[in-house]
Amino acid sequence: MPNATIRDVAREASVSVASVSRALNGATNIRPELRDHIRDVANRLGYVPHAGARNLSLARSSTIGVVVPDLHGEFFSELLRGMDRQASELGLHLLLMVMHGEADRGITALHAMRGRVDGLVVMAPQITSDELFQHLPRTMPSVLVNCAPHDGVRAELRVDNVAGAVAVVEHLVAGGCRRIVHIAGPAANIDAQERLRGTREACARLGAELRVVQGDFNEDSGTAAIATLQAECADYDAVFAANDMMAVGALMALKRAGVSVPEQVAVAGFDNIPLTRLISPALTTASIDIAEFGARAVVRLAGLIDGASDDTLEWRAPIVIARESTRQHPKNTTGNPIRRGDRE
Repeated sequence: MPNATIRDVAREASVSVASVSRALNGATNIRPELRDHIRDVANRLGYVPHAGARNLSLARSSTIGVVVPDLHGEFFSELLRGMDRQASELGLHLLLMVMHGEADRGITALHAMRGRVDGLVVMAPQITSDELFQHLPRTMPSVLVNCAPHDGVRAELRVDNVAGAVAVVEHLVAGGCRRIVHIAGPAANIDAQERLRGTREACARLGAELRVVQGDFNEDSGTAAIATLQAECADYDAVFAANDMMAVGALMALKRAGVSVPEQVAVAGFDNIPLTRLISPALTTASIDIAEFGARAVVRLAGLIDGASDDTLEWRAPIVIARESTRQHPKNTTGNPIRRGDRE
C-alpha cells in the first residue's frame, strides 16, 4: 500500500494505534507474538515510520548539544570530526555552540540548549564548577569533557594533562636538555594550568631550569615567545609549548632566526594535531587520539540518553610521540584510560 499510515497498520492488524507504536518502537510492554504480528503487517503494507513523529512520541529530538570553548585550530576540528562521525553512526545529529573563550557565552549556551537536545557534551574549561552545576540541570543527560575540577559525580572525560606534561619534560631531559622554556596557555584555562603544573613538577624533580613565557594557545603567541627570548639573548636548549599550535609557531620562528632544531634547541608540543606530522622537522608531542576522544564522549552520552547509569570519571593519559624536533626517539608506549580511583 503506497504511503501507508500508522492507522492503516492498526486497522489491518486489528489493534490500536498505541499498540502499533509500541511494537515498532521496541517497547517491552507488548506480547512478543503480537509485536511480530504487527511488524509483519507493517512490512506487508510498506509502512515506514515518520522520524519526526517517532521522536515526538518518544519525547526525543535525536539531537545532542555540543558546547566547546573555541573552533580555532586543528584540535577542535579533530574533536568535532570524531563526535560527528560517531553521532552519524548512532543516528544522531549535532547542535554546536561555541563559547569563543567567554564563560558567559557558555552559560548562555547551556540555557539555549534546553528543550532542543536530548543531552549535552560540555567542554567548557572557562566556566567554574559552581557556575557549571548551577546552570546544568542534574536531570539533563550530559558528559563533561575537560571541565574545571569539582567534587560532583558525573559522566566525565579528562585528559591527564599533568601526566602528559611530565612525560614530555622527561623526554626532553633524557635527550640532554637542561634549560627548558615552557610556553604556557591562557592563564584561566584548566588544561593550560595542569600542563604548567606538570612541567613545573617534572623540572623540579629532574633538576632542569625552567622559564615560563605566557601564550594563548595560538600560533602567533609561540612566534612572539621566541622573538622575546631571542631579543634577550636568553640561554635555553628546549621549548615545550602547552599546545601544538604554539609549538609550530615557535619552531618556525627558531628556523627563521637561524637556530637549528633540534641540535641547538629541541621543540615539543601537546595534542598531536595532524599538522605535527607534516612540518619539518616533524614535531614531538604529547598525544591522545583526539577524534576517538570526541567519539567516546558521544558514545557515553548516547548511553545516558538511553537510560544507562554512568557517573565514571575516565582519564586519558597522553603518550609522547617522539619525532625529529627533539634529540631522542625512545620507543613509544601506549597509554590506557584511567578511571576514577586510579589516579589521585
